[in-house]
Amino acid sequence: MTLAELIAQARTALDTAIATRTQEQDALVALRSDDNLTEEAVRAQVERRDSADAEVTRRQTALDELLAEEAREAEITALQARNTPAANRAPAYDQVARVGAEERTYRPDQDRRGQRFERDVAAAFLGDYEARDRLARHMAEERTERGDQLERAGGIVGTGAFSGLVVPQYLTDLYAPAAAARRPFADACRRHDLPAQGMTVNLSRITTPTSTALQASENTAVSAQDIDDTLLTINVQTIAGQQTLSRQSIERGSGVEPVVLDDLFRRYATTLDSTLITQASTGLSAAATALTAFSTGGATDLYPRIIEGLSAVESAMLDMASGENIVVMHSRRWYWLQNALSASWPLISQPGIAAQMGGTNLGASYGSGVRGVLPNGTPVIVDNNIPTNKGTGTNEDEVYVVDRNECHLWEDPSAPMFIRAEQPALANLGVLLVVYGYAAYTHSRYAQAQKIGGAGLVPPTFDGS
Repeated sequence: MTLAELIAQARTALDTAIATRTQEQDALVALRSDDNLTEEAVRAQVERRDSADAEVTRRQTALDELLAEEAREAEITALQARNTPAANRAPAYDQVARVGAEERTYRPDQDRRGQRFERDVAAAFLGDYEARDRLARHMAEERTERGDQLERAGGIVGTGAFSGLVVPQYLTDLYAPAAAARRPFADACRRHDLPAQGMTVNLSRITTPTSTALQASENTAVSAQDIDDTLLTINVQTIAGQQTLSRQSIERGSGVEPVVLDDLFRRYATTLDSTLITQASTGLSAAATALTAFSTGGATDLYPRIIEGLSAVESAMLDMASGENIVVMHSRRWYWLQNALSASWPLISQPGIAAQMGGTNLGASYGSGVRGVLPNGTPVIVDNNIPTNKGTGTNEDEVYVVDRNECHLWEDPSAPMFIRAEQPALANLGVLLVVYGYAAYTHSRYAQAQKIGGAGLVPPTFDGS
């Protein structure tokens, strides 16, 4: 792997760390708006936010070290160029007059194919000021050494006279990535580091508790029941994708490899999140208990069903409830709720939410954490990995109500990882890029997740009802 590729990987890792830190901060802000919050819950979320903060610092330090190494390599290259013996220089270059003893910015004996020039042209349009400076020096050198060749009898000509020399520019910083649903729900789950070995994660669940009862009378036997547990086995799953690039596209193109890797990372995130929600038997939809079908009604009729779901979550969790409940829904359902108009106000209002409001939209963009807060203070996560083909008409979505701390996700801290392999397709001048990672999850430590479905969740009509 080259130094440039390591830097690109470090930048991606830093962006991911910053996004995670932002989500943890959003979750902390949302938690503090909950009137029932506890000191322990706030302290735990602050610790998660601080941990994400430390990860940002670590990733930034790693990137800074790589950038410093890159700068030092450039200095060594420049020093080597100044110390190159005159006999090794191309004769044509050696015979031209130069200003002082300074070496040319782009030298044919060091870069025969002009790749440094092409990279600087691309980098200049991406905002690299050092690349712009090198190009400016190159133009000054050209005017000094070949200024007479750039003139005609009629005076200085425009770029049209050099159609073979003027490089067409592509705005590579404005390339349009393929849209992806990414991982809003996965980022809201309770995160754990995946163990370094093994393809299963095992948890003990106490399924037969001890017992207590009133003693019938003195010296009589007290209540007794043997405690017993059931093993919950969670599979570690592999998510991976690949793309083979021609060496020509990498060496002759501009930013091709980072663009492809970025797209693979986006597909990885989407597959992970979709698996958490839709996988048969273990996904959120399969693990959740279905509430009474929401068959008819407008947006204001859905809210009581969500409260019903929150009640069911607490009934299932009892003293194990963390209070960090979330509602997960598709973006079409979130905007449908915002479209509702009603003269009925909530009976009980939360701090920071006026009584006449049906909730608060935080104005956050998709995938950036909590999108809003319902009238009872429950945060909303919008996730477009939620299927919209449910129900008899195969056009319904579902709304999930869960205790966030009971949606467990184990991930490798460095996931997703990638492999750059040149040997498999060497005979075809191909370079294989593979992105992969391991993950395990469960929503079933307690049977607490609830889901709302039914014909009332067909594609919404935005008519204010």
